[in-house]
Amino acid sequence: MCGIVGLLLKKPAWRPRLGQLMLPMLVGMTGRGKDSAGMAVFTEPVQDDRHKLSLYSGAGALGAAYDWDGMLAQVRSGCDAQAAIAVKGNHAVLTIAAPVAVVRAWLKKNLSAVQVLSSGSAIDLYKDVGMPADIAARYHFSALEGTHLVGHTRMATESAVTVENAHPYTAGQDWCLVHNGSLSNTYQLRRQLEPLGIEFDGDCDTEAACRYLEWRMREGDELEDALQKGFEVFDGFYTFLMGTRDKLALVRDPFACKPAIVAETDDYVAIASEFRSLAHLPDIKHAHLFEPKPEHIYSWSI
Repeated sequence: MCGIVGLLLKKPAWRPRLGQLMLPMLVGMTGRGKDSAGMAVFTEPVQDDRHKLSLYSGAGALGAAYDWDGMLAQVRSGCDAQAAIAVKGNHAVLTIAAPVAVVRAWLKKNLSAVQVLSSGSAIDLYKDVGMPADIAARYHFSALEGTHLVGHTRMATESAVTVENAHPYTAGQDWCLVHNGSLSNTYQLRRQLEPLGIEFDGDCDTEAACRYLEWRMREGDELEDALQKGFEVFDGFYTFLMGTRDKLALVRDPFACKPAIVAETDDYVAIASEFRSLAHLPDIKHAHLFEPKPEHIYSWSI
């Protein structure tokens, strides 16, 4: 059992309030997941020649004491590129004028202690082990600004409680997925993807779904086409909530075993596993509320 939340703001004037509106949504899902929590927020894209990488330096005091300034100097020199960094404890967002593949390869070779959580032009990602409210306070979720976000609270059922197994999961660029449920054909998916050169970071079933869908999009599918193929491939129970640079998407398995509810107004689209995480939202009494249908693709664009 896990909790998912998503919020897309239709009005640009509301975007500075994204984190403020989201925080009760995430904390409201604590009862569905107390092991770990995470948030992917999509901001205005950086300039075309720049990319963002969300980084994690490790758990505990050593991670919090990581020398981010020293790392930044090494990255600038090693990648021969202009770069800046925004630090929140053991997380940081690196903005750099260099191709993502080049930066990832350099970090892997020279600073292997730093884990890349996400990359792209718009996505910032934070996740950690612990209670959702503690994680939200640690990384100042209430101050997040942006166009839309995807969040998750995890109750581990089939893999260890680690940052690697926390959600959201990412693959490629400006793409993330959170999951409530369980897949039974995880290793079948891995056996299909690993010979294609697709590497896995952990052993959570959600990562297999995330990497499968990103692979289909990399092969040329639109997100909706990839999800349609996913209905034929994924075996198990799932509610998936996904974020891209300009979109939120939601699907449920053919039996719709895992709960979800959507609230939509002229100002926002909000998604949660249970209504209690939506009850505080402005004008919720007049929102169009509905339970998503099984095996149906819902998507909303900014």
